[in-house]
Amino acid sequence: MEINGLKLKNGLMLAPMAGVTDRAFRTLCAEFGAEYCVTEMISAKAVCFGDKKTAALARPEEGEQVAIQIFGSEPYYMAKAASELLKYAPIAIDINMGCPVPKCVKSGEGSALMKNPELCGRIVAEVKAAVNVPVGVKMRTGFDDAHKNALEVAKRVEEAGAAYVCLHGRTRTQMYSGTAERDTLKAVKEALTIPVIGNGDIKCGEDALSMFAETGCDAVAVGRGAMGKPWLFAELAAAIEGRAYTPPTAEEKCAAVVKHIKSTVANKGAQVAIPELRKHLAWYSKGLYGSAALRNRVTSVCTEKEALAVAEAMFFPPTAEE
Repeated sequence: MEINGLKLKNGLMLAPMAGVTDRAFRTLCAEFGAEYCVTEMISAKAVCFGDKKTAALARPEEGEQVAIQIFGSEPYYMAKAASELLKYAPIAIDINMGCPVPKCVKSGEGSALMKNPELCGRIVAEVKAAVNVPVGVKMRTGFDDAHKNALEVAKRVEEAGAAYVCLHGRTRTQMYSGTAERDTLKAVKEALTIPVIGNGDIKCGEDALSMFAETGCDAVAVGRGAMGKPWLFAELAAAIEGRAYTPPTAEEKCAAVVKHIKSTVANKGAQVAIPELRKHLAWYSKGLYGSAALRNRVTSVCTEKEALAVAEAMFFPPTAEE
């Protein structure tokens, strides 16, 4: 699969996640094998009205090739925002039609757009006309079980000029519960001529292989599976390439977490970075020895030095003698 000249050898995408896929985390995932990364979602209206936080969300790391995701429900503002965001040289514009959070849905944005396939098509058409980069769409299987219309929406956005569709195998009402289904993804892939990316429950190499085999999708998008485990992409790449996977050592994992902490603080300043890093540290601690105690410790982290000390304790816990 190729997007705007960027070749995805293994078809590995880091799915956009609000409050997660910032510059520091994207860079880390890319180092472990993520081939296509997307920013946190950015409000189209916020861009149009000059919101100061937009630059922090949209600005790429030096040398980074990243897609910028926007959300909104009005074609005019979506197109205008996409055009303005070209100054950050995105490799593509990604349109959010899948966010399930109530605030987004109540405003008619995110997954609520799937209730109106015609509007979905108009948004894609106007954004595409406003930019000189590919336009992708992130969606779900439908709004609820009674309205699983991903196939209809996917056909609409393809006709409107979408370069790819990324499909999460859950409805909006499911949020993140249950298991992501793949039948809809398979149907969409068989009906479209543009690339289709499968998303949902990719937590190990076997998950990726079965997703490709069962649906015929062109790539897989990893979301929650990468939280606290950016090295998952290395495991997926090994499985896809048919080679043995050697997990990172404690030293390598610790180095990755340290880099994550330092990069986040450097990008955002400690006052903003530390509260955001607490959730990441909690995810990193999952499954480790003494994880409950580590998570309790994470809640009181207030400085970069304390965050680094927690990272050290995660992978090199003190012995009883110490």
